[in-house]
Amino acid sequence: MSGIRIERDEATGKINRNVAIAGAILLLCAVLGMVAVHRFVKAEGERDLQQWQVRLGIVAASRAQAVREWRDRQFKTLSGLADNLSLQLYLTEYSLSEGRSGAITDQSAQAEYLANLLVVTADQSGFSAPMRGTDVQANVKRVGVAGLALLDRKGEILVTTPGTPALDGRFKEFLRGTSPGTRGLLDLYLGPTGQATMAFLQPIFAVQGENRPADQVGAILGIRLVGADLFDRLTQPGEALKSGQSYLVRKKGNTLEYLSPLRDGTPPLQRVMDVDTNRLAAAELLDRIGGFGIFANYQGEDVLATSRGIQGLPWALIRSVDRSEALAVSDRRQIILLIGLWLVIAVITATIFAVWRHGSSVRVAAASEGLRQSNAQLQSVSDFLRVVTDSQPTAIAAVDRQGDVIFANSRTSEETGIVGNELVGKSLVSAMGADKAEALQRANAQVVENGRPLTEWRTEQGQTGRRVVKSDHIPLRSEGEEISGVLMILEDITDLVDERERRARILRELVQTCVAVVDRRDPFSAHHSARVAEVASAIAQGMHMDAAAVETCDIAGALMNLGKVSVPRALLIKTGKLTDTELAMVRDSVFTSAELIKGVGFDGPVADTIRQIQERWDGDGQPDNLAEENILPTARVVAVANAFVGMVSARAYRQGMSFDEACKALVAGAGTAFDRRPVSALLHYLDIEGGRQRWAHFGIPPESEAPEIV
Repeated sequence: MSGIRIERDEATGKINRNVAIAGAILLLCAVLGMVAVHRFVKAEGERDLQQWQVRLGIVAASRAQAVREWRDRQFKTLSGLADNLSLQLYLTEYSLSEGRSGAITDQSAQAEYLANLLVVTADQSGFSAPMRGTDVQANVKRVGVAGLALLDRKGEILVTTPGTPALDGRFKEFLRGTSPGTRGLLDLYLGPTGQATMAFLQPIFAVQGENRPADQVGAILGIRLVGADLFDRLTQPGEALKSGQSYLVRKKGNTLEYLSPLRDGTPPLQRVMDVDTNRLAAAELLDRIGGFGIFANYQGEDVLATSRGIQGLPWALIRSVDRSEALAVSDRRQIILLIGLWLVIAVITATIFAVWRHGSSVRVAAASEGLRQSNAQLQSVSDFLRVVTDSQPTAIAAVDRQGDVIFANSRTSEETGIVGNELVGKSLVSAMGADKAEALQRANAQVVENGRPLTEWRTEQGQTGRRVVKSDHIPLRSEGEEISGVLMILEDITDLVDERERRARILRELVQTCVAVVDRRDPFSAHHSARVAEVASAIAQGMHMDAAAVETCDIAGALMNLGKVSVPRALLIKTGKLTDTELAMVRDSVFTSAELIKGVGFDGPVADTIRQIQERWDGDGQPDNLAEENILPTARVVAVANAFVGMVSARAYRQGMSFDEACKALVAGAGTAFDRRPVSALLHYLDIEGGRQRWAHFGIPPESEAPEIV
């Protein structure tokens, strides 16, 4: 049977491994293919975007250069006038005559010549336009929209061409704002007839001047309509894109102004949008000139766009093309690739499913037979465990990771009142009640998390009184070392705990009896041992010692003077100065105390603690000259407590020290006579935890004095 089962398991395992390997390979191929296609599609998309960035950048740069050339041509026209020698001579004489035209040589002829010069130049360069208005009604003033004006150094008009608009507030502010000796430009605005207009200012210097601000004798102001001669330059020669366009924008406060005509028919300066408009191409690219990306245009359509700055002008040129037109080919290619990817995935999925189905049919047959045999084996093992555990006086149960019972012996059935077979499958809460189950579930969860056994003790209140239960929680591991459940062993140890508490109570009563005997023999040191025990316990707890060490300090402090039973009473009640021999007898009584109790079975090293009380941290103590860490920690604590109580306790024949004086003495001895740690713990307890108030009675003298010695 064993051989057949092994062969079956090996065959089933081989099939499972083959199916798993094939499935893993196919899935890996699908994943790698998906990653490769997505990377390729992404790379293709990025490559297409880079190509469009280059194409749009070239066009934007060429159109920005064309706009700069148009602006430079306007200043070149005005510079030609400013360099005219006749015009310079006229303004030089006018400036020297301080504005008296009569002082100019042949003034009328020169003025007429200059007027003709301005008219010819304006007609040839575009600084002229027909005046708007009627010639019939003489009382209707015609509106000038463009022209050239010759100004003196103060900005006053000397000569203008017909149609030059009046130099009203806008122009006066422009003239005042232009620094002497420099060119000026009045940015695009809507003129009185609603047409885009600009003004240019060119300084004129004296004939023999050095082009310094002080040598300026006048200026040429050119006002012109801005139209096709500028805006046609935004169109790329040979433009093949249906949605390609270039337009000019500028920022004005929190808005964006579109300066040139737009593809939707919007005239210049007629569209204004908020700079905070989401994804607006003009807003994004005006802040980062030369940038590129996919944005929304003024109509909300997705476009590929880039920008270029116009040197000397607060404008940006935006070059854009609709995303749908630019990336149509790229989008189609990506769709084809993605469709192909999904087809590949579909084929791979179908293949995996077919392989899995074939393998699963084989596995199901093998698993069914294996499950039948496993159930039979499990039942046999369960019956065997029940026979073994039912003979135990303790409750034994096992639960899975979810806290459901999977095994319980007869003792567990007695505890819960549920038949063993009916316990299996129940939760701990339904089987044992919420209170017991909560503690057990918490312990089980800790075992599952840490993977280590755990033992706990808890007290329960039942109908018969207090009950102390010890519970052992042991992890159950399945194949692969994974924890599948927890085995619980519940033992009633109430009798053991009661016996231990009775023994501890008797021991405490014996200690108190011994202390009372010593106190009656040595009235000068009445309550000394009890006080040392109390102080030593407080110090040990402040140092976070374990419970056994705290108990050792308590008992050692209480019994340290037990050896005084061997000292004559007359010596104990002597009020005069003790001789060296007498002093040694009293001091060595501590060693007698250790000898008297060394055979008693305390939980801690009580006898050794008492024996080492007189050892010093620096090694100069007795009886063994122990030093530092070689002295028991409990002995170091009791030594500090004994010294403190001895200093602050009042005697019938003297007053005790104040707490401050005693603390000062202990600190002075720290590192030599005493360990610094218990000294620090005592000071902390006195100042922080109310020790001064608790032990204030130490300084009160005993009620009865020792009998007088005659």
